[in-house]
Amino acid sequence: MPRLIDSPSREQCSLGECVEAIAAMHFDPRCEERLAEGAHWLRKLCNNRTFLGDLLIEQLKAAGKNAQVNSDYGPQAIMLSPLFGNVFLRANIWPSKRDHCFQTSGARTFVYGIPHDHNFSFLTCGYFGPGYRSDYYEYDYEMVTGYAGERAQLRFKERSALSEGKLMLYRAHEDIHSQVPPESLSVSLNVMHVDPAQHWYDQYGFDLEEGSVTRVLSPNSTEVFLRVAVATGLDEALDLAECFGRSHPSDRLRLASYEARDLLFGDAGSRDALWREAELSGNRMLEAVARQKRSALEVS
Repeated sequence: MPRLIDSPSREQCSLGECVEAIAAMHFDPRCEERLAEGAHWLRKLCNNRTFLGDLLIEQLKAAGKNAQVNSDYGPQAIMLSPLFGNVFLRANIWPSKRDHCFQTSGARTFVYGIPHDHNFSFLTCGYFGPGYRSDYYEYDYEMVTGYAGERAQLRFKERSALSEGKLMLYRAHEDIHSQVPPESLSVSLNVMHVDPAQHWYDQYGFDLEEGSVTRVLSPNSTEVFLRVAVATGLDEALDLAECFGRSHPSDRLRLASYEARDLLFGDAGSRDALWREAELSGNRMLEAVARQKRSALEVS
């Protein structure tokens, strides 16, 4: 489960002070010293019980003048700082089942009931309310190739809530959680660490009953562009997709190149030949997916 961090300070700081301090330290959760210092500043910000309300009031007043509340990370996130170096701060709003936004938008909008890991590490602290609850699991990322249905050997740890003042480090590619709505509206604060290479590392969804991967949750723009290019049918795009399928360092992009080309074929024989090539590629993910695809073609 996420690593609990003991940071009992009762000191407070302003949002500006917290942002400035974390920016100056070049926060990196892989470094124990910088992790401890970052946690200390997040604790001090959590101890400031008025800063977020003041910020929301300011932005709501501005919204009345045709501005918008600064939220570039989905319907529940409030950006507390721009990206500086490889870090930014945000606040997350966690509605309960009784809240209007939950009733109108549904659980999935707020990632409730969607077991997942993260392809980045981040600090989090319960700021307001009882906090969302999570069923926590761990797994070995290096043992998973990432195809749908793959068993991931999940290890259940506990169910607990991100209560006020609770400070934790979510570890990239290690901690899995399935979130449950809090008993009442809650807010958490996060220090987000951005690794330039993280878009090439997959974030997965999981089926807890089967203990398996359901899908990749983190497609990147390169994959999207490749699929669109192949859909045009241009020879140059098909040549590039063939090259990517053979030798690209990203397993996910290699798979995308086959999936995109598969959509261009109308007959089962051509599709089977394509997936036969993938099956013989020597890549574990491609081999597993190709077997599934070829089996489905036989049934149809």
